[in-house]
Amino acid sequence: MKILHLICSPRGQASESYRLSQTIVGHLLNSEPTATVVTRPIGGALVDLDKNYATALGATERSFAELFPEGSMSRSEELIQELESADFVVIATPMHNSTVPAALKMWIDHVVRVRRTFHVTAEGKAGAQRDRPVFVAVSSGGRFSGERTHQPDFLTPYLKAILGSIGLHDLTFFSVEGSALGPDALVEARTKTDQEMQRFFLRFMRNSTALFQRAV
Repeated sequence: MKILHLICSPRGQASESYRLSQTIVGHLLNSEPTATVVTRPIGGALVDLDKNYATALGATERSFAELFPEGSMSRSEELIQELESADFVVIATPMHNSTVPAALKMWIDHVVRVRRTFHVTAEGKAGAQRDRPVFVAVSSGGRFSGERTHQPDFLTPYLKAILGSIGLHDLTFFSVEGSALGPDALVEARTKTDQEMQRFFLRFMRNSTALFQRAV
């Protein structure tokens, strides 16, 4: 079994989203201790898509590698293959300006690629990736859900739509909200989310025995 762990915060392992995502990875490893975790830090690690990449999108699939064997196209293929080989995906991301941070958007632009991870049909985009569980660990300075919401959430619907376009529909979100509202608010948010995850993974593991056996 392979777990792909994406770290999107510029703060890396010091971030709240990383702490939350590590808990998720820990729950998965409790069920399959021999699983391999592939860690991909993308906060500040990916470069902008280059001109050759944009040009290649208008070429045939066969000519991608022939025309543009290096640069963004090469990195795109590396990231796509990394995603394809994963049985579970864990995304650690902050919420920036009510949506995904630039680093996560850059990864998405690399892996959501026409004629590779999705195809265009008369009905719209058809995902070419096999579905599998994707867990998203979100941290935010304010609150974007529940009764005390005071900011909009464009992150959750965007990730559902864009990952769904390549075939990833099984998304589960966990969030630590209000991290900028003081230490007490942060402790409250952490405790609430940790309890939610504990309950979720108790059910998830009971219902996913066959899934783990196929992934090993």
